[in-house]
Amino acid sequence: MREKILRLALSAIALVAAAGIFHVRAGETLRLSLDDAIRVAADSSLTAFRNKNLYYAGYWQWRSFKAARLPQISLELDPARYYRYITQRYDSEQNIDVFRSQQIYSASAGLSVTQNVDFLGGEFFLESDIEYLRNFGDMTGNQFSTVPVRLGYRQNLLGFNARRWERRIEPLRYEKVKREFIANMEALSENVVDCFFELALAQTELRLARENLEAGDTLYTVGERRFRIASISKSELLSLKLDKVNARNALENARIQVKRASLRLASCLGLDSDTDVEVVIPGKPAIPAISPETALAMLRENSPALMEKRQLTLEAEREVSRTRAEARFNASVNASVGFNQVATTFPQAYRNPMRQDIVALTIAIPLVDWGVRKGKYNMALSNLNLARADAGQLAENIGQELLVAIDDMTACTGIIDGAAEALDIAEEVYSGTCTRFMIGKADINSIVLAQSRRSEAMRNYIAAIKSFWLNHYKIRRLTFYDFDMQMSISRVFDIDADVR
Repeated sequence: MREKILRLALSAIALVAAAGIFHVRAGETLRLSLDDAIRVAADSSLTAFRNKNLYYAGYWQWRSFKAARLPQISLELDPARYYRYITQRYDSEQNIDVFRSQQIYSASAGLSVTQNVDFLGGEFFLESDIEYLRNFGDMTGNQFSTVPVRLGYRQNLLGFNARRWERRIEPLRYEKVKREFIANMEALSENVVDCFFELALAQTELRLARENLEAGDTLYTVGERRFRIASISKSELLSLKLDKVNARNALENARIQVKRASLRLASCLGLDSDTDVEVVIPGKPAIPAISPETALAMLRENSPALMEKRQLTLEAEREVSRTRAEARFNASVNASVGFNQVATTFPQAYRNPMRQDIVALTIAIPLVDWGVRKGKYNMALSNLNLARADAGQLAENIGQELLVAIDDMTACTGIIDGAAEALDIAEEVYSGTCTRFMIGKADINSIVLAQSRRSEAMRNYIAAIKSFWLNHYKIRRLTFYDFDMQMSISRVFDIDADVR
């Protein structure tokens, strides 16, 4: 109980903190780091809402399964039945059949308690019944028939035991639902990373476009002065003007791309479409050491896709068991012991009850079915072999996907360092080239080349960081483990605190 209260308190604090951090008034800009964006998406996005409700559906199916294992109590009432008809009767005095009018009123009630026995596939039952009958017409009278108590058991002796298979399949199904929820939230994080860096690249392109336009204005002004003193040719001046016009067009295109990327990120995070978002590009991440063997072991243990294949394999095994049982003869037993009594008054119906014993044995033997049962069994066996093959193939494919992600994230160490170094060099070259052009020591082609290299270096740097975080969250999704924090991301599910 204390842990439950603590989790609720922490959740409330987190929601209040999030509300304070991400509350934006009209006209303000919302600055988001990558971690902030992932937290907002997990709390407010429609995808997160869908993921939670998918989990709730699986949770209530699990609760229903657990409840079915408990004793079931039911009350059946038939408060009024009235018959008025002409029926055929035997007249013993005349030794003939005659038609007579019949009027009957009856009512009944029954209380039963049943308990499933999953291991055996049967159920115990405890029952108590009462029935009232009143005749009208020439012969009137009341009768009460009671069964004060009856205890019994019924089951198939040689048939298919569905409940035993449910006890194997349903826990696996629920574990799969829980892990699907976690995997879906990690997949949401991957989508946030994609949208986040799309906006980061668009905003960077916008910043570079503004700088290029400012530099184009400055260079064109300097070019006009140099043209007047015949330091540059007319074609070089026109090239500077063309660069200025292109920079203005590039700025407008960059604004459009920023708007599109902002709308996509806002939709991904569950924010209003008119929210002005500015993303903060994370710095160089730390690359954790990941053991491929450990990662593969965690994947095989936690992957919801592999769990689903195991579930499908169990269901195929269940179908094989069912068709095999149907191909043989079947026997069922229904046995009970109790008491019953009949009387004309209600109190007498419960006095001196008589012993009531019921034993029924039923046997069904298939004789000729022209191979129908055999065909169903062979079909189920083929489906089982196919399910096992699919499970093995999926495990291999996901394992390869995980190993590729690990290799890519490890390679990001050198790629990010190289991209950062290239960006610093490109910035320095571009700045120096502009300065040298203004003093007449660089031509226009050098400026265009330096500008292009700077833009390319910035794109490569952002793409390298994006690749790292995409692979980071893919590895988390596949292994259910955060190798950076050295901790499992499996969550404790306290649905009672969330579901009303």
